[in-house]
Amino acid sequence: MKIESPKIHSDLKSANFHDIFYEEEPELINCTVVSSQADNEVIDKVVFSKVIFKNTTFINCTFMNIDMTDVVFENCNLSNTRMCEGIIHRVTFKECKLLGADFSGANLGNVLFENCDLNLSNFTETRFKQVGFEETSLRSANFFDAKLNKVRFSRCDLNDVDFTQTILKGIDISTCTYEQINVSAESLKGCEVSPNQAIGFSRLLGLKIKE
Repeated sequence: MKIESPKIHSDLKSANFHDIFYEEEPELINCTVVSSQADNEVIDKVVFSKVIFKNTTFINCTFMNIDMTDVVFENCNLSNTRMCEGIIHRVTFKECKLLGADFSGANLGNVLFENCDLNLSNFTETRFKQVGFEETSLRSANFFDAKLNKVRFSRCDLNDVDFTQTILKGIDISTCTYEQINVSAESLKGCEVSPNQAIGFSRLLGLKIKE
């Protein structure tokens, strides 16, 4: 599966997140934002396009209906930030903290989470297409009724993830670790797992494994 990388120009201007408040419409375009702090902000329908954020915090922000295209977040903290119903396309989160982040109802396409903390995050009814989770912690994340299309979980911590009413057909979790996952036998059909994982999931089918 190929995930398209953000398409960003090399000659970006430097900006501060708070510059957005001087715009007639809330948007940041063609710029870099470094070591900025924007906690507890509430901005509806904000637009980020061709932006690189580094060492920036967006803790407990609310960006309902956010529109992000060609954006990179590197070593940023977006804990408890709400991006519900957003459109997120060609976006990379690298070494970011997204503890409790809320993406419910959003559309994610060509998005990569690399070495991130997504514990307790919410992806309820989120639509995924060509999305990668690599070496990322998703402990107690909620994927209730999510739509997964070409989604990759590589070496992730999936402990206590909720996949209720989410179809895992064609999804490979064989390199991931967990103690338990909330999923139905029906949702597991066609999911790619390791031999050890298969033994664990056999309990969902009521099978007894003889040593």
